[in-house]
Amino acid sequence: MNPLELQRKLIAAARTEVPDDRVPYAFEKRITALLASRVVPDNLAMWMHGLWRAAVPCVAITVLLGAWAFFTPAATTNANDLSQDFENTLLASADQGDQTP
Repeated sequence: MNPLELQRKLIAAARTEVPDDRVPYAFEKRITALLASRVVPDNLAMWMHGLWRAAVPCVAITVLLGAWAFFTPAATTNANDLSQDFENTLLASADQGDQTP
């Protein structure tokens, strides 16, 4: 439904009602002022605040993992060198083809 049409219908329905004496003076003006002063939340600011708060632990984790990788001793054995195994596997057929019977 169109918001302007809804507002027009609600105001028309409110005007048909007889005012009650129990309602405090200027009650509707106070409520309207409270509604008008309500601040709309800024979603972009909330996201930026959350992402900046998350950046600090991410940097800390990165520094810790970097230090761990830097100070961990490298393996001295080349028995499990994947690059050499891969090259030997690929070139095995080429080496066999070069041999003459």
